[in-house]
Amino acid sequence: MSHQPTLGLIGSGKIGGALARLAVDAGLNVVLSNSRGPETLADLVAELGPQARAATPAEAAAAGDWVVVTIPLKNYRQVPVAPLAGKVVLDTANYYPDRDGSIAELDAEEVTTSELLQRHLPDSKIVKAFNNIWVNHLISLARPAGSPDRSVLPIAGDATDAKAAATQLLDLIGFDALDTGSLADSWRFQRDTPAYVGLYFKDPQNKTVEDPGGPMSAETMRAALAAAQRPNA
Repeated sequence: MSHQPTLGLIGSGKIGGALARLAVDAGLNVVLSNSRGPETLADLVAELGPQARAATPAEAAAAGDWVVVTIPLKNYRQVPVAPLAGKVVLDTANYYPDRDGSIAELDAEEVTTSELLQRHLPDSKIVKAFNNIWVNHLISLARPAGSPDRSVLPIAGDATDAKAAATQLLDLIGFDALDTGSLADSWRFQRDTPAYVGLYFKDPQNKTVEDPGGPMSAETMRAALAAAQRPNA
């Protein structure tokens, strides 16, 4: 990328805000957006500094070399389609029926959340990422490349070049990527699986908000992914 790389964010809640901070720290430009309008992000943009600006979701989509969609799953059809054509889109969604309403295909384990987004964005390249780690640990476990205590995050996608681009983003913001396969395979690190959230706690038996997180090796993550079971399979 000859220009200053840019991370676009559709959704600027806890995960989006954390990724924006990590991206700015890594020297990237950041364009944030949410459903409520750019003016509601003024405080976050001021905190992040001159590398960050707020925009509409369509503008953030158009600006990003990578675009992260980090919104409640129930709102995925509101993601702008045209400006994301040809782009690498990282999807952080998790399915919570109490929040999102019941989605029959997900209840039956017929598709994954990222496959739903891929259907909505047929000309984009979806990569599942950032959905299996608590936001505090996303910040606390980021490490420079080569650090012995660097953690892995699982990713999944159907396009090899998109997964390579996602791996580059993860590397820039402080994590190694572990390729787990296709979007259909991404259920292995969805909610209520062994690889989901708890694995990154330093003390998994006593999960507290003060927990600083512990480094996650590829070996440990592979074992957790292998142990996942689909309840309706």
